Amino acid sequence: MMVRRAGLLATERAVRAERGGRCVSIDFSLSGQRLPALLLMPDSAALAPAALLLHGYTSHKERMIESVGRALLARGVAALALDLPLHGEREGTLDARALRSPIEILRQWRAALEETRLAVRWLAAHDGVDADRVGVVGYSLGSFVGVIAAAAEPAVRAVLLAAGGDLPTDLPFGALVRASADPLRAVRRLEGRPLLMLNGTLDRTVRPDQAERLFAAAREPKELRWYPGGHWPPAREIDAGAAWLASRLSAPRARAPSPPPAPR
Repeated sequence: MMVRRAGLLATERAVRAERGGRCVSIDFSLSGQRLPALLLMPDSAALAPAALLLHGYTSHKERMIESVGRALLARGVAALALDLPLHGEREGTLDARALRSPIEILRQWRAALEETRLAVRWLAAHDGVDADRVGVVGYSLGSFVGVIAAAAEPAVRAVLLAAGGDLPTDLPFGALVRASADPLRAVRRLEGRPLLMLNGTLDRTVRPDQAERLFAAAREPKELRWYPGGHWPPAREIDAGAAWLASRLSAPRARAPSPPPAPR
């Protein structure tokens, strides 16, 4: 079945039963490219809260679905996971030589950001999803992409970042990347939407100082939870993060402050 929502054409490839719901294999089509995705939908007659899941470098959508996706499904939250450019089932390879090119780095960043923003809109427009209760979960590379996309998409209500932080100080072409994809600038633009960061005290990929810089730049409400480990969070932290997101997506949306009265 082919369905177009929010500018993305989606074709369902397969559906399988899951405990508490179903898993749908989807192919998105964007600018002639195939974007593979997996969607977990809970068994419920009511519109469900939902989250977009973004994986880490060299990883794939399946890892996000099998971990945080299932933890969310158990709490009645739908989850959509994508393969980011050059990952998973996507065409191309992670060629280190190509990624040393600043032009190629920027091209991949921009593609990932465009796809992520469209995926947020598609998820919010889904017939089974409550458009007022959409979140983003990013892990490692996905946290960098996720926080920037979330800042630009008002539909995102809460953000969970695992092994996320600021760009490393020794990133090749760091100033060029930051000019178009700056996590610090993005996290300030969340504008009071709840943020939870899960970071390992022994993480050597996204180091604690990177996490602390991003957290310091964020506005309230925010929380940084440290776990005694490395880059991938323990199962108990993933489950706790899923519980936090489910609770934030179930809470009533805060009212925007009233504008001050016009002077007479």
